[in-house]
Amino acid sequence: MVRSMTGYGRSMMHLGEADITVEVRAVNNRFLDLSVRMPRALSYCEDKIKAELQKKITRGKVDVFVSYIRPQGESVIVEPNLAAAQAYADAMRKIDLQLGSSSKIDAVALSRFPEIFTVTREVPDEDAVWADVRTVVLDAADRFNEMRESEGRRMADDVLDKLSSIDFLVEKVEEKSAPRLEAYRDMLYNKLLTVLEATDIDQKRILEEAAIYADHTAVDEETVRLRSHIGQFREIVAAGGPVGRKLDFLVQEINREINTIGSKAADLEITSYVVDLKSETEKIREQIQNIE
Repeated sequence: MVRSMTGYGRSMMHLGEADITVEVRAVNNRFLDLSVRMPRALSYCEDKIKAELQKKITRGKVDVFVSYIRPQGESVIVEPNLAAAQAYADAMRKIDLQLGSSSKIDAVALSRFPEIFTVTREVPDEDAVWADVRTVVLDAADRFNEMRESEGRRMADDVLDKLSSIDFLVEKVEEKSAPRLEAYRDMLYNKLLTVLEATDIDQKRILEEAAIYADHTAVDEETVRLRSHIGQFREIVAAGGPVGRKLDFLVQEINREINTIGSKAADLEITSYVVDLKSETEKIREQIQNIE
């Protein structure tokens, strides 16, 4: 399946104690450029996310956004420091005794001192968190690829349609090129007949001139190679997968053969076909810049 390099995928799930959202979006790029944005607390997941996405994406500038929210907030454990509380209470009683005052020493009074309580936050299980994040990442990546495949099918159909136009134009070039050599021989013969005003014209000389003309203007080799490239192009598209670079190379080869035909063309109609061929090839080249 041919895929577009551009696409978007989003997945939202509630797993464990968290709401997890992952978005994957991409635009064209010659190579794979992965960027992941996520909460700092999940930074240990970044390389793992990239490793998973590299199995599913080969080209494009890909931006990944990860949101991880625990609706209940962080779990906090508060433990009293009884030894510190006892020390503070004893100290306060000594002050009262020394000053002859009376203070209300209770938990509320003692809670004003920070050492009385020890507060710890629950450390999440990194493996469990990664397992949940990975599930959402893979789901988002699948949705992302579904969109790319849908767009890729339309692009492949468009490219193959333009390739059929090129095939048709090549056939027209071949039809027009075939009788040109015979016509050149007749023209050369009649011209020599007029100039020399004689009928004893050296047929060998005419054949030699025609051979030289054919060598400079014949395009059969180019059209044969062109048809071969067109056949390879169709096979690659049918095979699917990350074929963008292969198709880009083939388009360059197709364009090279068309340019050679244009340089050899000594016929206005063939030149017109060459212009159309170059136009269709450029449309294909622009389209496959979007193919992975």
